[in-house]
Amino acid sequence: MNKIELLAPAGNLEKAKIAILYGADAVYIGGKQFSLRSRASNFSLEEMKELVDFANERGAHVHVTVNMLPHEEDLHGLDDYLLALDQIGVHAIIVCSPAIMMKAKELGCHYEVHISTQHSSTNSNAVAFWKEKGMDRVVLGRECQMDQIEAICKKNILPIEVFIHGGMCISFSGRCVLSNHMTLRDANRGGCAQSCRWKYHLMDSDHELSDPNNLFSMSSKDLQAVDQIEAFIKMGVASLKIEGRMKSAYYLATVVSSYRTLIDRIYEKGYASQEDLAYAKREIAKAENRPTGPGFYQGLPGYKVQLYQDHDETVTQEYVAIVLDYDASSQIATLQVKNHFLPNQTLEIFGPNISSTLVEVNEIYDENDIPLAVCKQPMQIVKTKWEGPIEKNAMIRKIRVVSKDGL
Repeated sequence: MNKIELLAPAGNLEKAKIAILYGADAVYIGGKQFSLRSRASNFSLEEMKELVDFANERGAHVHVTVNMLPHEEDLHGLDDYLLALDQIGVHAIIVCSPAIMMKAKELGCHYEVHISTQHSSTNSNAVAFWKEKGMDRVVLGRECQMDQIEAICKKNILPIEVFIHGGMCISFSGRCVLSNHMTLRDANRGGCAQSCRWKYHLMDSDHELSDPNNLFSMSSKDLQAVDQIEAFIKMGVASLKIEGRMKSAYYLATVVSSYRTLIDRIYEKGYASQEDLAYAKREIAKAENRPTGPGFYQGLPGYKVQLYQDHDETVTQEYVAIVLDYDASSQIATLQVKNHFLPNQTLEIFGPNISSTLVEVNEIYDENDIPLAVCKQPMQIVKTKWEGPIEKNAMIRKIRVVSKDGL
C-alpha cells in the first residue's frame, strides 16, 4: 500500500519550497490564470518550472489549481495554458469546470486531472461518474462525515483526497454567492471577499438582536483533523490536504511539520498514541490559527464549531527569525529577522530535521558586527553564536505573551 500523501498549499515560490522542505509530499499552487485565489501572489510559468524542478529533486509533486468556473470570455488562452503546464511537467491539475477537465484530456496532457472539492462529490456514484469521464482523483466535499468517506474508499473507484486542516466555507464549497452580491467579486472566478467573516448587525423586524459591541459573523471554525489521521490512513484515503494558499511560510512550516511527524509515527507504530496526538495539537497551536474544530468529521456541526462573535487568537508562539546560513566552524548563525526579539531571551527553534527545541540566544550583532540591544526591523540580517541544533531554513519563535486586555 502506498503511503498517504500530505498535500500542502503555497501562495508563492518561497512558501512552496518551505512546505516541501518541512515534509509535504506535494504542494498545490495557482497560476496567473484560471485559479480561485486572485489575492495570492500566484505563480508565473517560469516560477512553476523552478518549483517542479525543486520538487522532482526531492521526490515531491506539484499540483496546479485550474479551478475557476469560467464564463465564455474567460476561456481565451485556456488551450495554451493547459499545454504550457504539461510542458513544464506539473504532476496534476485540480479542476471544477467540465470545460477545463475535458479540454485537458482532449489536448492529450500527461498530468493527472483531479476533481476539486467545489464539485461537492459526497458519494460513490459521483466518484464513479468522474472515473467514467477519465478523471484521476476526487477531492471529496468537506461536508462528508467519516463513515461516508470510509464507504466511498471501500468501493476503491478512484484515489480519494480529503481536507484535514484550514478554513471552512460556511456554505457548500463552490456554491456561495455572498461575495458576488456584496462586493461584485465572483467567488467562483477567484474573487472571494470572505463576506461570511465580516461583522454584521443582526436584526429582526424592529430591533437589533446582536450586541453592538460584539457583532454577528457567519464564519465557521477552521478544520483541524489530528484525531482523524489514523482513521484516514486505515481507510485507504490517498491524500490529506491542508487549506491555505494565503497563509504565511511560518504557518505552513508549523502545520506541515506537525502533520508530517504524526503521519510518520502512525506508519512506524501502526497507531497514534495520545502523546502523539497531543504533540501534534500543541505544535499546530504555535501557528497563527483561528479557533479550530472537527468540521463534519464528528457528525453534523452544531453551534460549537461556528464563530458567531469575536474570538480570541489561539496562537501560543510568535515567529521571530529564519536561519539563512550557519558556519559550523565558527558556530555563527546568520538570521533574517521577522518580528521583535531580544538577546538573552529563551527562544524555540524547529526545522525540516529539527524537532522543537528551546535555546537561549546571547549576544546578537548586525551585519557590521555591531552589538544589538533588540532585533525589531523585519528583514534585517543579524548574526549570533549558536550552540544548539540548527540548519538552514530552520525557524525561530518566541513564546507569545498576551496581557489581560488582549494586547
